[in-house]
Amino acid sequence: MAGRFPGAKRSVEQFWQNLCDGVESISFFTDDELLNSGLDPAFLCDLNYVKARAVLEDIEMLDASFFGFSPREAALMDPQHRLFLECAWEALENAGYNPEADKELTGVYAGASLSSYLINNLVSDSNLTKSSSLPITIGNDKDYLSTRVSYKLNLKGPSISVNTACSTSLVAVHLACRGLLSYQCDRALAGGVTIEVPHQEGYFYQEGGITSPDGHCRAFDAKAQGCPSGNGVGIVILKRLEDALADGDCIYAVIKGSAINNDGSEKVSFTAPSVTGQAQVIAEAQAIAGFDPETVTYIETHGTGTALGDPIEVRALKKAFSGETNKKGFCAIGSVKTNVSHLNAAAGVAGLIKTVLALKHKIIPPSLHFEVSNAEIDFANSPFYVNTQLNEWKTDKTPRRAGVSSFGIGGTNAHVVLEESPTVELSGKSRPWQLLMLSAKTNSALETATANLVSHFQLHPELNLADVTYTLQVGRHPFSYRRTVVCQNIQDAIVALQNPKRVLTSAEETNERPIAFMFTGLEILQG
Repeated sequence: MAGRFPGAKRSVEQFWQNLCDGVESISFFTDDELLNSGLDPAFLCDLNYVKARAVLEDIEMLDASFFGFSPREAALMDPQHRLFLECAWEALENAGYNPEADKELTGVYAGASLSSYLINNLVSDSNLTKSSSLPITIGNDKDYLSTRVSYKLNLKGPSISVNTACSTSLVAVHLACRGLLSYQCDRALAGGVTIEVPHQEGYFYQEGGITSPDGHCRAFDAKAQGCPSGNGVGIVILKRLEDALADGDCIYAVIKGSAINNDGSEKVSFTAPSVTGQAQVIAEAQAIAGFDPETVTYIETHGTGTALGDPIEVRALKKAFSGETNKKGFCAIGSVKTNVSHLNAAAGVAGLIKTVLALKHKIIPPSLHFEVSNAEIDFANSPFYVNTQLNEWKTDKTPRRAGVSSFGIGGTNAHVVLEESPTVELSGKSRPWQLLMLSAKTNSALETATANLVSHFQLHPELNLADVTYTLQVGRHPFSYRRTVVCQNIQDAIVALQNPKRVLTSAEETNERPIAFMFTGLEILQG
């Protein structure tokens, strides 16, 4: 997996830590900050203008030369395309696969929001738009989000752009599952992205609408009035379980069932949610998984914190569960939107990543800003309660199980049912010394990769060094700038990476003959 989330610049791990710490990653702007960003001064006098938004750092950046883009191509490209492409590469690296050396079919299923970059930046810049319109179209149209990734990373499975409003990225996950199960692909990238431009600006609150008047999301609370606007990117790598087990992959969690549907016209308006539609999609996903609802002990809800939507969502959950159980108060619910706001096309995958990490770490992060229940929600007579603290995810003999919901304006609903990963046999003993290899396109990138690996080792001293060295040798694309060190364990690797020219001469330290370490790793190697 990989992602960019508010308050978590470069790391899904940082996103997870923020969730566990109960961090609300909403930015509140001063008048000067808004004026400097080009905001119309008249907006500041409007009482309905909310000076808040969940923002990402460095949306203007792109490692253009890494992907072979010219400066002009990069300037014409929507930040949604830029960051999604970078995250796709990172996700494959996280999964331990080099697409250039891989003969299996990898599909891409993803969606983005409307290109506000095109509307607000390119249309008004005649220097950028005076040439052919095709590069502008390719760089900004949602149709080309997935196919650009497939082209740049040489992925030859299905490449499909998905657009169902707020449920886009979870629908993409469902379609990726169908593609895997029907053998259209052997591996799939699935996710979504929303990045609005101008970025550091607020929004207008409208009473009865979906946006919050104060920049906070209070899902299921009596004071809930909506959710602030947000931005984010999320991608997961999916694979058939039997293949992942056979290949010794790192498995975060298992999707046991997924479903999508639409509300149709049986609701009060096009934009309104439906109890029937939501309940049916949840029940169908559980039926596909073959789960008794009593065994599902966490639901990551759509949870937009609106006075209309929250009660409907709980009623739908209760309807889906009540056909099989009368048990009360056994299933925790939460909403990642209370932390990072509503990420639109990336909302579903953000909730999925949160839930997958909760399964992996066996703890449930708190849902924020819940004090008194919405008067229309009767939690006491339902299977559900809002999880407001960081809690150990306890279970009996049943594996930990969870559901993730995402519902789009227009009525396309998605629900995914998850189970914690099966116990995987650990790697056996390996040779006492390991060859640790890194490569990058430039010397500065090699230094950054080295520093990143050192930091990762320091955070995870429990890692099996043999597994790490294997992945770095066969699960990474080889580049011209390389660093190689020989080391014995994780702590030794940290020392070696910090000082590649070290020489170890103490036979007592190794119980073997002295070994000289002379790999500098700074030369450009051929082949």
